[in-house]
Amino acid sequence: MEYVYLNNAVKMPALGLGTFLLSPKDAENATYSALLGGYELIDTANAYMNERGVGRGIKRSGVERDKIFLSTKLWPSEYEDGDIAIDDTLRRLDTDYIDLLILHQPVGEFQKAYKAMERAFKAGKVRALGLSNFPEELIQTIVDDCEVMPQIVQVEAHPYFPQTALKEYLKKYDIKLMAWYPLGHGDKALLKEPVFGDLAQKYGRTPAQIILRWHVESGNVVIPGSKNPDHIAANLDIFDFSLTDEEMGEINKLDKNTRYYNMPLEQAAKTYLSIRPDFNAQE
Repeated sequence: MEYVYLNNAVKMPALGLGTFLLSPKDAENATYSALLGGYELIDTANAYMNERGVGRGIKRSGVERDKIFLSTKLWPSEYEDGDIAIDDTLRRLDTDYIDLLILHQPVGEFQKAYKAMERAFKAGKVRALGLSNFPEELIQTIVDDCEVMPQIVQVEAHPYFPQTALKEYLKKYDIKLMAWYPLGHGDKALLKEPVFGDLAQKYGRTPAQIILRWHVESGNVVIPGSKNPDHIAANLDIFDFSLTDEEMGEINKLDKNTRYYNMPLEQAAKTYLSIRPDFNAQE
């Protein structure tokens, strides 16, 4: 494993398991498989409806809690009562603390929710704070008003959309980027780019492993998701080789400034705030 150090000196694994779209049972099994295979970072969210499953997977694994970096996210419909939402997510995960707590979307009462996260941070319930899907101008509203600087911004990032401008902005505050859709949302066109085929052959890897290695060497924290134990193991097998500066440069040329997720923020706000599931009723 390789690590990044956050701006509050917390040590975070550079690669982990994402659990987006996994059922509670699949999330439990994937978490269990990942932790037994050497993973140290697990990422979930209220809205994934699988926090209880992740918590069960952690317990089944027998891995000590302090050896696991656990990340989850608050959903916008919970922002009004952030303190309650944080305690609820701790119960669902069956843990005393969360390593990284993230605001899932930049809509609704997100500034109020961030204040609740700061209170949880000061109380020792949370070790690091993050923002997900926030554009630069809304990150700045948090930075300008916060007592605890965000440590992570989680956004879509991959070779077609490496978030170059955002990363330059985040560098001012030593905020790290955490990448979702790291493999381009399964886009075969990305995986079949000749540069990945050539490098996969050179290093005896798969194109997906080359892309994940590119993320890590770019300074990103990356969370590929899978419920397949073989894929989970393969995604972790990227720490015994390095890409050259020239190879990194060739991959960087793929930048199209093109994202896969394009919902306008106004539409997103209506959607995210209308989704009010009973998170505590999840399996």
